[in-house]
Amino acid sequence: MTDTQPDQDLLQKFDDISVKFGRARAALGKVVFGQEEVIDLTLATLAAGGHGLLVGAPGLAKTLLVTSIADLMGLSAKRVQFTPDLMPGDVLGSEVLEESAEGKREFRFIPGPVFCQLLMADEINRASPRTQSALLQAMQEHHVTVAGASHDLPTPFHVLATQNPIEQEGTYPLPEAQLDRFLLQIDVGYPDIEAERKMLASTTGADTAHVDAVMTSEDLLAAQHLVRQMPIGEQVVEEILTLVRAARPTEDAKERVRNFVAWGPGPRASQAFSLAARALALIDGRHAPSLDDVKRLAGPVLRHRMALNFAARSEGIDTDGFIQELMAGA
Repeated sequence: MTDTQPDQDLLQKFDDISVKFGRARAALGKVVFGQEEVIDLTLATLAAGGHGLLVGAPGLAKTLLVTSIADLMGLSAKRVQFTPDLMPGDVLGSEVLEESAEGKREFRFIPGPVFCQLLMADEINRASPRTQSALLQAMQEHHVTVAGASHDLPTPFHVLATQNPIEQEGTYPLPEAQLDRFLLQIDVGYPDIEAERKMLASTTGADTAHVDAVMTSEDLLAAQHLVRQMPIGEQVVEEILTLVRAARPTEDAKERVRNFVAWGPGPRASQAFSLAARALALIDGRHAPSLDDVKRLAGPVLRHRMALNFAARSEGIDTDGFIQELMAGA
């Protein structure tokens, strides 16, 4: 075997996985209309091995997107509707005391819905902070601890959470520590008129579109392995570091950043940029990420990892607009 053979095998695997993601992207486009960027970013989140937070008003097909992805990838999926009365045990599972026929009593662990490959946490910001934090260990460490015993989660394990806008009544903003566990925050906007016209024709007739599996969980794990093997150029790395560090209100930051940013992104933002940029390249069939990938990911990576202060809000500056300023000056 020649020295180039391993590289050729790797490239062949890359091309095979990229083709499968292309099929998944096309299939999702037939059931979720006018959300091409949302589809790409969600697939990139999974290919990078991360969790995604989908933020948008009700009725924008967030739930449909997640359930369709589970079907496409052949993942075991469960859905939890987060409500104010949902308890941590309702998500993680609990121990029950059982008595055998011989009269012996012992505790048995009953797994909760978190024990799946793709967990849809629907309207996650409607649950209490106590229940929200129950997902924290699962998302970061891929296991949960109940009554002092650790229980491993399936592989792969991903959380795709949906969230209504924070300004709506009856919501509890996610704490910063949990927000940071989401690789990307994907904002879901309203579709354009042509997409909405197609949606009407597709969803109000006698037949509704559905998706069939085009990938397996093994394909997804292979994609995650390939993403971490993909080279990333020094120029791309420098752009990532420059942008992330420019968003931190440190002593040597620009005056506008010091005046308007309450807290900035930590090192996980740089890691998210690196992984998600390579994942986008994989989905597009490119063998390395580009500077355009970094620009495309600036909002999804940074918007939930930084916060503006009252001075910024009083001047009508929002987070996405400020990120655009940072990109222009980076």
